[in-house]
Amino acid sequence: MTAGDREIDKARLADDVKAWGRELGFQAVGIADADLGDAPARLADWLARGFHGEMDYMARQAALRAEPASLHPGTLRVVSARMDYLPEAADSDAVLADGEKAFVSRYALGRDYHKVLRARLAKLAKCIESAIGPFGYRVFTDSAPVMEVEFAKKSGIGWRGKHTLALARDAGSFFFLGEIYTDLDLPVDAPVTEHCGSCTKCLDVCPTQAIVAPYVVDARRCISYLTIELKGAIPVELRPLLGNRVYGCDDCQLVCPWNKYARVTKEPDFRVRNGLDAASLVDLFAWSREDFEARMAGSAIHRIGYERWLRNLAVGLGNAPASERVVAALKSRENDPSALVREHVTWALERQNRKGAKGAKGRKEGTE
Repeated sequence: MTAGDREIDKARLADDVKAWGRELGFQAVGIADADLGDAPARLADWLARGFHGEMDYMARQAALRAEPASLHPGTLRVVSARMDYLPEAADSDAVLADGEKAFVSRYALGRDYHKVLRARLAKLAKCIESAIGPFGYRVFTDSAPVMEVEFAKKSGIGWRGKHTLALARDAGSFFFLGEIYTDLDLPVDAPVTEHCGSCTKCLDVCPTQAIVAPYVVDARRCISYLTIELKGAIPVELRPLLGNRVYGCDDCQLVCPWNKYARVTKEPDFRVRNGLDAASLVDLFAWSREDFEARMAGSAIHRIGYERWLRNLAVGLGNAPASERVVAALKSRENDPSALVREHVTWALERQNRKGAKGAKGRKEGTE
């Protein structure tokens, strides 16, 4: 016998789901129907403009994103949950201003969120099962073609900001989203209204001008895409714009007025690991493959692999202030086994040499 065969107080169950979610560490839980409205059409337009870059899976899985029941047959409702992730860490602006340090997006400083949220959502589903018996569901955390921000908006726990991330009045944007697709016909919550107004700070601050219009990001220019999703060489013309951002980019979040309400997470798994909140570019570049594998185990950063990690760091070192220490670090990998790493190291050394030459010329002229 399934949940559909029994009488269930659906309103009470919906309230219980939200209460259980909060007990499991989620800051907000909402319930939406499975109708995505015009969102699939907007996705199709985005794909047609080629803004997904090399993320071919976005195009391949477009139909799955548009129809929740294709991922989990019988889906009637989507339970959407958010969890704060901002850790106690070195000041982001200070790290970005220090060209000798590596900036890592704040979401990736701790344990891989996929594992954390998926486990909590599975526990939430078990709470429901304990209350009503077996029911149909499937758990997602950025692990399948799910329109997470759309469901966050429909369920009342956030709205889509102009940078395309979800925003909440009481939490800003430093949170993760996860979902449970279910065949339970639960009462839905009212969608949240948008509160970005006329603000365009996120568009204006983007280092590569990847936010080409409100609510539209050209991923091919986005630093998060370039340092995480892109498998090959980072376009030469964009490398100087990355600065010291070696894994992701938080600029559009850091400038957002709503993030004055962002709260430091209470989740131990999201605490800073390996000093990544303000590590030296040179020190990180010295890691061996074994160091990377050991220290990044259980981290979201592990998914890009050692080769792309070195690629990103090489760009950061090329953009760093000229110094003998930086040049020595780069020269240590001039003959790296990876052609991808060697190419970025060569570019970085040339950039450093140009800076050194200019500095020497300036010092010489200053003595004349």
